[in-house]
Amino acid sequence: MDRIVNFFRTKYYLEITLAVILFIVAVATNSMITIIIYMLYFMIMLEIVRAVIGFMREKRVQIRILIDVFIILTLREFIVNVVKINKEQIHSLEALFSSSTNFHILIFSGVLVFLFILRWFAIMTSPDRNCFNCK
Repeated sequence: MDRIVNFFRTKYYLEITLAVILFIVAVATNSMITIIIYMLYFMIMLEIVRAVIGFMREKRVQIRILIDVFIILTLREFIVNVVKINKEQIHSLEALFSSSTNFHILIFSGVLVFLFILRWFAIMTSPDRNCFNCK
Protein backbone atom coordinates (compact mmCIF):
# COMPACT_ATOMS: atom_id res chain seq x y z
CA MET A 1 0.00 0.00 0.00
CA ASP A 2 2.86 2.35 0.84
CA ARG A 3 4.36 1.83 -2.62
CA ILE A 4 1.12 2.81 -4.31
CA VAL A 5 0.83 5.97 -2.23
CA ASN A 6 4.47 6.83 -2.97
CA PHE A 7 3.88 6.17 -6.68
CA PHE A 8 1.10 8.77 -6.86
CA ARG A 9 2.74 11.24 -4.48
CA THR A 10 5.95 11.38 -6.52
CA LYS A 11 3.87 11.66 -9.71
CA TYR A 12 5.62 8.79 -11.48
CA TYR A 13 2.33 8.12 -13.24
CA LEU A 14 2.87 11.32 -15.26
CA GLU A 15 6.26 10.11 -16.47
CA ILE A 16 4.92 6.67 -17.33
CA THR A 17 1.91 8.13 -19.13
CA LEU A 18 4.10 10.50 -21.17
CA ALA A 19 6.55 7.70 -22.03
CA VAL A 20 3.70 5.40 -23.15
CA ILE A 21 2.15 8.16 -25.29
CA LEU A 22 5.52 8.97 -26.91
CA PHE A 23 6.15 5.28 -27.54
CA ILE A 24 2.73 4.79 -29.15
CA VAL A 25 3.22 7.86 -31.34
CA ALA A 26 6.72 6.69 -32.32
CA VAL A 27 5.51 3.22 -33.25
CA ALA A 28 2.43 4.52 -35.08
CA THR A 29 4.45 7.00 -37.14
CA ASN A 30 7.46 4.67 -37.55
CA SER A 31 9.76 7.39 -36.20
CA MET A 32 11.24 5.86 -33.06
CA ILE A 33 14.84 6.91 -33.78
CA THR A 34 13.83 10.43 -34.79
CA ILE A 35 11.88 10.94 -31.57
CA ILE A 36 14.80 9.58 -29.52
CA ILE A 37 17.22 11.93 -31.28
CA TYR A 38 15.01 14.97 -30.68
CA MET A 39 14.49 13.98 -27.04
CA LEU A 40 18.27 13.82 -26.64
CA TYR A 41 18.53 17.32 -28.17
CA PHE A 42 15.95 18.48 -25.63
CA MET A 43 17.94 16.93 -22.78
CA ILE A 44 21.09 18.66 -24.01
CA MET A 45 19.33 22.03 -23.96
CA LEU A 46 17.95 21.37 -20.46
CA GLU A 47 21.40 20.48 -19.13
CA ILE A 48 23.03 23.53 -20.72
CA VAL A 49 20.39 25.83 -19.22
CA ARG A 50 20.86 24.07 -15.88
CA ALA A 51 24.63 24.66 -16.06
CA VAL A 52 24.20 28.36 -16.88
CA ILE A 53 21.65 28.92 -14.12
CA GLY A 54 23.86 27.03 -11.67
CA PHE A 55 26.78 29.22 -12.64
CA MET A 56 24.75 32.40 -12.16
CA ARG A 57 23.52 31.27 -8.73
CA GLU A 58 26.65 29.70 -7.27
CA LYS A 59 29.37 31.52 -9.25
CA ARG A 60 30.97 28.19 -10.14
CA VAL A 61 30.67 25.73 -12.98
CA GLN A 62 29.56 22.24 -12.13
CA ILE A 63 31.74 20.07 -14.33
CA ARG A 64 29.46 17.08 -13.75
CA ILE A 65 26.60 18.82 -15.57
CA LEU A 66 28.82 19.73 -18.53
CA ILE A 67 30.14 16.18 -18.72
CA ASP A 68 26.53 14.94 -18.72
CA VAL A 69 25.83 17.23 -21.69
CA PHE A 70 28.77 15.81 -23.61
CA ILE A 71 27.73 12.24 -22.73
CA ILE A 72 24.23 12.88 -24.06
CA LEU A 73 25.63 14.58 -27.17
CA THR A 74 28.00 11.68 -27.81
CA LEU A 75 25.19 9.16 -27.30
CA ARG A 76 23.08 11.07 -29.81
CA GLU A 77 25.88 11.03 -32.38
CA PHE A 78 26.51 7.35 -31.64
CA ILE A 79 22.83 6.53 -32.25
CA VAL A 80 22.78 8.54 -35.49
CA ASN A 81 25.92 6.80 -36.77
CA VAL A 82 24.87 3.30 -35.77
CA VAL A 83 21.22 3.38 -36.77
CA LYS A 84 20.74 6.02 -39.45
CA ILE A 85 24.01 6.15 -41.37
CA ASN A 86 25.73 2.80 -40.97
CA LYS A 87 24.63 0.26 -43.59
CA GLU A 88 27.89 -1.67 -43.72
CA GLN A 89 28.72 -5.14 -42.47
CA ILE A 90 31.71 -5.76 -40.22
CA HIS A 91 33.29 -9.10 -41.09
CA SER A 92 36.82 -8.41 -39.93
CA LEU A 93 38.89 -5.93 -37.98
CA GLU A 94 40.15 -4.50 -41.28
CA ALA A 95 36.56 -3.76 -42.37
CA LEU A 96 36.05 -1.84 -39.13
CA PHE A 97 38.94 0.51 -39.87
CA SER A 98 38.42 0.80 -43.64
CA SER A 99 34.95 2.35 -43.35
CA SER A 100 34.80 5.93 -42.12
CA THR A 101 31.38 5.38 -40.54
CA ASN A 102 32.56 2.36 -38.59
CA PHE A 103 35.69 4.24 -37.58
CA HIS A 104 33.50 7.10 -36.25
CA ILE A 105 31.48 4.57 -34.25
CA LEU A 106 34.70 3.23 -32.76
CA ILE A 107 35.85 6.77 -31.89
CA PHE A 108 32.46 7.62 -30.30
CA SER A 109 32.71 4.44 -28.22
CA GLY A 110 36.12 5.51 -26.93
CA VAL A 111 34.86 9.02 -26.22
CA LEU A 112 31.92 7.59 -24.25
CA VAL A 113 34.22 5.45 -22.12
CA PHE A 114 36.48 8.48 -21.52
CA LEU A 115 33.51 10.70 -20.57
CA PHE A 116 32.14 8.12 -18.14
CA ILE A 117 35.56 7.86 -16.47
CA LEU A 118 35.75 11.67 -16.39
CA ARG A 119 32.28 11.83 -14.84
CA TRP A 120 33.30 9.34 -12.16
CA PHE A 121 36.35 11.51 -11.35
CA ALA A 122 34.15 14.62 -11.26
CA ILE A 123 31.84 12.95 -8.74
CA MET A 124 34.73 11.67 -6.62
CA THR A 125 36.45 15.06 -6.48
CA SER A 126 33.32 17.21 -6.13
CA PRO A 127 33.13 19.59 -3.15
CA ASP A 128 29.55 18.34 -2.68
CA ARG A 129 30.62 14.68 -2.42
CA ASN A 130 30.20 14.51 1.35
CA CYS A 131 26.79 16.14 1.12
CA PHE A 132 24.56 13.57 -0.61
CA ASN A 133 21.19 14.82 0.65
CA CYS A 134 21.87 18.54 0.82
CA LYS A 135 19.65 19.56 -2.09
